Amino acid sequence: REASSPSLGKDRADTVIIGGGCVGVSLAYHLAKAGLKDVVLLEKSELTAGSTWHAAGLTTYFHPGINLKKIHAYSIKLYEKLEEETGQPVGFHQPGSIRIASTPTRVDEFKYQMTRTGWHPTEQYLITPEKVQELFPLLNMDKVLAGLYNPGDGHIDPYSLTMALAAGARKYGAQLNYPVQVTNLNSRSDGTWEVETPLGIIQAKRIVNTAGFWAREVGKMIGLQHPLIPVHHQYVVTSTIPEVKALKTELPVIRDLEGSYYLRQERDGLLFGPYESEEKMKLQESWVKNGVPPGFGKELFESDLDRIMEHIEAAMEMVPVLRKADIVNTIAGPITYSPDILPMVGPHQGVRNYWVAIGFGYGIIHAGGMGKYLSDWILEGEPPFDLIEVDPNRYGKWTTTEYTAAKARESYGFNNIVGYPKEERFAGRPTERTSGLYDLLKSKCSMGFHAGWEQPHWFYKPGDETGYKPSFRRTNWFDPVGREYKQVMEKVGVIDLSPFGKFKVKGTDSVKLLDHLFANVVPKVGSTNISHMLTPRGKVYAELTVSQLYPGEFMLITGSGSELHDLRWIEEKIARGGYKVEIENMTDEMGVLSVAGPYARQVLQKLTNEDLSDASFKFLQCRHLKLSNIAVTAIRISYTGELGWELYHRKEDSVPLYSAIMEAGQKEGIDDFGTYALNALRLEKGFRAWGAEMNCDTNPLEAGLEYFVKLNKAADFTGKEALKQIKEKGLKRRLVYLTLETDNVDPEGNESVWHNGKARTIVIGNTTSGCFSYGAQQSLAFAYVPMELSKVGQKLEVELLGKNYPATIIQEPLVLTEPTRMRLQRKGESPKI
Repeated sequence: REASSPSLGKDRADTVIIGGGCVGVSLAYHLAKAGLKDVVLLEKSELTAGSTWHAAGLTTYFHPGINLKKIHAYSIKLYEKLEEETGQPVGFHQPGSIRIASTPTRVDEFKYQMTRTGWHPTEQYLITPEKVQELFPLLNMDKVLAGLYNPGDGHIDPYSLTMALAAGARKYGAQLNYPVQVTNLNSRSDGTWEVETPLGIIQAKRIVNTAGFWAREVGKMIGLQHPLIPVHHQYVVTSTIPEVKALKTELPVIRDLEGSYYLRQERDGLLFGPYESEEKMKLQESWVKNGVPPGFGKELFESDLDRIMEHIEAAMEMVPVLRKADIVNTIAGPITYSPDILPMVGPHQGVRNYWVAIGFGYGIIHAGGMGKYLSDWILEGEPPFDLIEVDPNRYGKWTTTEYTAAKARESYGFNNIVGYPKEERFAGRPTERTSGLYDLLKSKCSMGFHAGWEQPHWFYKPGDETGYKPSFRRTNWFDPVGREYKQVMEKVGVIDLSPFGKFKVKGTDSVKLLDHLFANVVPKVGSTNISHMLTPRGKVYAELTVSQLYPGEFMLITGSGSELHDLRWIEEKIARGGYKVEIENMTDEMGVLSVAGPYARQVLQKLTNEDLSDASFKFLQCRHLKLSNIAVTAIRISYTGELGWELYHRKEDSVPLYSAIMEAGQKEGIDDFGTYALNALRLEKGFRAWGAEMNCDTNPLEAGLEYFVKLNKAADFTGKEALKQIKEKGLKRRLVYLTLETDNVDPEGNESVWHNGKARTIVIGNTTSGCFSYGAQQSLAFAYVPMELSKVGQKLEVELLGKNYPATIIQEPLVLTEPTRMRLQRKGESPKI
């Protein structure tokens, strides 16, 4: 054990890190190593107290996400070198790991995961039962159909790892002070912080909450309710097992997914940890209500073997030598869970210079990579790559304690559940965040969950197989979505878009601010455009529609998942630039209905005296009008690419507005459509989506967004210089548009793209999104490929469920948008639909 040093040492710091678990210490190490002076870490008891010290220490390259694989990979590479760098042993074992498939659906999942790993550098293989047995000879092979094998996986001693990171942090100049409790946090008007402790006050440029299961308490000091809850996680260690002792090499870590447990070698015995079902697992809810008991540090909960008995039996069946083993130790300790099991990492909206790295259900494998990720973001002003799935701002006021508890239960119980594309989880729903139409529509459709909102995915008709039926292949929604697609292309459809993030911006500097924020020009009064906020390096931070409603008063619209992500960025720019503007988040107060299709104008015209003709209400114009005497802000725009309007209105007017539109459209055969049909329509039109075709991993030039980027405008917008340099150097890859010859499976995005070159077939890129095109009756996808393979007509292959399907780059779009078709018709040309 280390000697502690309960002193502050200094009264000023650049960054104060609160919490000395592996994540906080990793951040201190990375910031100091990168050259940041004045990094101070404060820990209330001792390093590793809380969840770190009792963790099972598993390390894996595997992650079903995309960029989180990078976090895992960085951690493992760091842990391999840490002992050499710091002189501290870390107890790192790398015997590999195998995920076991014992059902055909699980084999499909492994194939699905393999299609997403080909364009990542980490080693991962789908292996036969014979190979599984060779690697883990103690398995009962009766049920084993396949294995997903990561050779570089293993486990590390969490205490030793943290001490090695601490030694490195000190070596590079960080101060780690403990026991020093943070008693209060005061934000100052200039955005800096006063961190109060019993030993005095430290003034800090920024603070980072890495306090583990105390993170809620730290958040409460500044009025934030972080949605976190401690979960009881148990694992069991056995005595020596002769068959394990007799082995020449260490066994790989096993994850029996149907049995829902992990199992690894621990000296000459075995260690295994189960994830109980949501009914049986235990939450420490009293800590959420009453706070963590004072003085709790390296304590454990009472173990409860009855709760995990079915998992013990499953493990004994899979690894029969366990039957004869004695249990010598049962660990039951707290792990902090967020509602969706992913951590919250990054700057927090609504509070300046307050960062978090909290909610780690898998802190050991995330610590190294997240320390580096956060350090890069802090030092460079933008994230090194896109990780919106761990953005703390994905949660908001709708995330109640009840919701957090219900979700943590579900997430823990579903730890090893099959991960399908388009996955829906139903615990804790609906939240308070329902649109005005929810009660009217909920029984007619399959609802999806978007940032707390319920939004229709697809609608039922008599004869449909209703409900949520997940699959890796085409499933019960395939034909109904085709029906809704046809509805919009041939008649007129209505969709609830209320989950959009909606902001009002006004003030003397509003035009100046938006000119600096966006790469596009500022739209004139009564006009709308699509605009992108770029990072300093020229990556796409966000895509919004911007409308100037009155002189100097704007409405900004973003996707549901980006609401607070975008708001935080804008607020930060306002504060830093001292702009005289007000920004108001109207997301929860406003409803949005979109009406689209060839008869959209006919239907809406019945409800208003305003002239909606093409000459009077042009594409990308916006205005206030009344429909059936209900005030709306109407924008002539549609993500379907068809004739359409988005109608922004008070949430309480949603039902009367919807009813009036449906009533008016009876003759035209009006009907509902959902987000799945919307996605098919936007892909056919070649519309990019933020989070798929563009994000903080992509620049707008390679994403084909040149039209929206005005490099010659006078204003010096964020990312302008970087973009000029990117353009000068030339692009290495670009977004292309593919059709695929598939059977009963369609691309989703993030699949590997292969090219049959002279020497061999290799992975050369990845899809970003895809679907079945009901217009062309074949699969369609966007993909990033190298420039030299990006020409129209180029033959490629896309891997889906373990099979490579032929793909061809085609001229985009597959279907021209309605405004383009109209323009060509006026010129006397016949447009393709």
